[in-house]
Amino acid sequence: MTIQAEQLILAPMEGVVDALMRDLLTSINQFDLCITEFVRVVDSLVPKHVFYKTCPELHHNGYTRSGTPIRVQLLGQEPDWLAENAIRAIELGSHGIDLNFGCPAKAVNKSRGGAVLLKSPEQIHQIISSVKQAVGEQTQVSAKIRLGFEDTNLFKEIVSAVTSARADLLTVHARTKLQGYKPPAYWHFIGEASESYAIDIIANGEIWSQADAIECMKQAKTNKLMLGRGLLARPNLANVIKLNEQPMTWPQLCDLLHRYSDLELQGEKSFYYSSRMKQWLRYLKLNYPQAHAFFDQIKTMKCKVAITEVLNKIRDY
Repeated sequence: MTIQAEQLILAPMEGVVDALMRDLLTSINQFDLCITEFVRVVDSLVPKHVFYKTCPELHHNGYTRSGTPIRVQLLGQEPDWLAENAIRAIELGSHGIDLNFGCPAKAVNKSRGGAVLLKSPEQIHQIISSVKQAVGEQTQVSAKIRLGFEDTNLFKEIVSAVTSARADLLTVHARTKLQGYKPPAYWHFIGEASESYAIDIIANGEIWSQADAIECMKQAKTNKLMLGRGLLARPNLANVIKLNEQPMTWPQLCDLLHRYSDLELQGEKSFYYSSRMKQWLRYLKLNYPQAHAFFDQIKTMKCKVAITEVLNKIRDY
């Protein structure tokens, strides 16, 4: 009997899945929730305009245009300031609060944020406790972690810290910080946590296909998944997993790339269009040989018009 995914969440991929990509991907997939890129919290209340910049969906009651709820992610190390900013995010319309304990970026870790906190389960506990107390029982607080920093020795202690702090949801990226994004993902560690702790767990890492999703759910012993890079390589992957939809064809993908181009070129980040398109194609070419040909043609181009002209021609490849 095939395991059915119950909940699918769009991952907070820093520098990749911004509001535009959330809008695009939720328009073709039935996600249950999106997590934003992180809002960095240091030692002050972050101005409202920063929240709106990271999550413009807050102007629309915290939903994408297709109706998918958005949750703001906070990253920092000071429990009290994270709590204050969590209150602000909720007041602005965020559907719950997500706390980042998994970001592997060196710059973030040097400032005691993200995955470096995996070395300090007690600090994780204090942060979650403070945020949960601040926003109240009716507001869902989720946490995103990895299996550990350099190894998995503290994994059980970390999960225990998250659980005892009364988080409502835990997402586990099934690799350590040191392992980065190198395959494989060690889903069986999530399975051990699913069996041992009374908290809803989301499995994340190396889910590139429906077969991967099924195997992940078996090993992780959860039917709740978070999708990241696999979705960039197969844009309708969530519906492939959840609804048994056929993977997007190349002509369909071209239509999506046209929509993306139109939106990006009209937006504030149009300057980055060429680099962002090339970044996306690096993932798409894992499943579409036509994307490989497209990338080869534009890899040295910087002119936006020239890139869109190639896109117009490549649909029939």
